[in-house]
Amino acid sequence: MADMRAFRDEVHGWAAGGPGEAASDLAVRLGVRTAVLLEGPSDLAAVEALAARRGRDLAAEGVCVVAMGGAMSVGRYTGLLGPSGLGLRLAGLCDEGEQRFYDRALQRARAASHSAFFVCVRDLEDELIRALGTARVEEIVRTEGDHRAWQTFLRQPAQHGRPRQQQLRRFLGTKKGRKIRYGHLLVEALDHDQVPAPLDDLLASL
Repeated sequence: MADMRAFRDEVHGWAAGGPGEAASDLAVRLGVRTAVLLEGPSDLAAVEALAARRGRDLAAEGVCVVAMGGAMSVGRYTGLLGPSGLGLRLAGLCDEGEQRFYDRALQRARAASHSAFFVCVRDLEDELIRALGTARVEEIVRTEGDHRAWQTFLRQPAQHGRPRQQQLRRFLGTKKGRKIRYGHLLVEALDHDQVPAPLDDLLASL
């Protein structure tokens, strides 16, 4: 049976220059109504983790969460999935420094008035670290068995004197797959009232 992952795979292939017929067919068969556009897989892990915590089955609700592989791909994805493409409602997260690219892409796709994008100051990892506090994030790092790697990282000259939050944010991106794993773990560690506003508002909009 076709599922939302198959649709997502077809969308990625379409965005890479392949045909879009299969994506269009799956959108109809699966009842897709909304595409959530995220920069990367760590953001996707965080959104899916929060949805699961709140008992939401986004796929069953007709919501497809898509990691675009970088903010510069937003024009391509909004064109394919928005009003000029599959006609889906668009939602997502963007970083403050890249908001202008999203605004321009949504205007070109004629989707600005029917979309719901929420802005992180730096990025979602930074929002999650601030929400939890650096001491709690370091505790999670220790629990996950990354304490030795963290201590080695802190001894690097480039990290001397940097604020702890910046160090943690950089550490999460130093090993392939670490940002994805911690995107899930940091969301799991949040208390109900600690969920960063952009992430909380995004889920509420779906």
